[in-house]
Amino acid sequence: MLSFFGDTFIADAMNIISQSLSIPVLIILLIIVVLSLFLLGEVIAEYFKNKNHKVRDTRDMMWAINNAPSIDEVKSIIKNSNIPSNQKVILSEIANSSTMKKSSREALARRLVEVEEERVDKTLNKTDVITRVGPTLGLMGTLIPMGPGLAALGAGDINTLASSLTIAFNTTIVGIGSGALCYVLGKIRKQWCDKALADLDALSDAVLDYME
Repeated sequence: MLSFFGDTFIADAMNIISQSLSIPVLIILLIIVVLSLFLLGEVIAEYFKNKNHKVRDTRDMMWAINNAPSIDEVKSIIKNSNIPSNQKVILSEIANSSTMKKSSREALARRLVEVEEERVDKTLNKTDVITRVGPTLGLMGTLIPMGPGLAALGAGDINTLASSLTIAFNTTIVGIGSGALCYVLGKIRKQWCDKALADLDALSDAVLDYME
């Protein structure tokens, strides 16, 4: 008898905990949908902003830096280039370090590039988190309403069952859809970021070589 009451208490406690998560899960899924659409807009904006930048542009810029008559001309080349603004800031800081010793300039350049890599990682983490969390919350949103739904089925309450199933299907679609969208966005963005970091490495080396 004591064991029966203990089992009942545990089952009731688990039911209360699971049902109390219903609203938070739905709210977080709604936030994830908004964030996914926001990230989609960011990726589209990045595409139109950087679509005209080609590998030959980086090559031509490196030639221009190597053939520049002065460090001021190097700074002008950087300022007037069509590379992303954050890369302009990094290259300009490297160019401004011309009065430093060689080892200090190289250490500064490495650190600036590392900071940019950290920024890129934070950007990519946004889509990675949603890719993993979205489907998980979608599954939670599917299973949580099934308890009351099955209880309603046993009591012959078809309306409650239909409502629970609707919530379950909607959360599944939202969770998996958001995760799939962010997975694709993350893959696309990673390709762009890898290319941008490779260009930044090459350009920073060109600026450092010029100041030797």
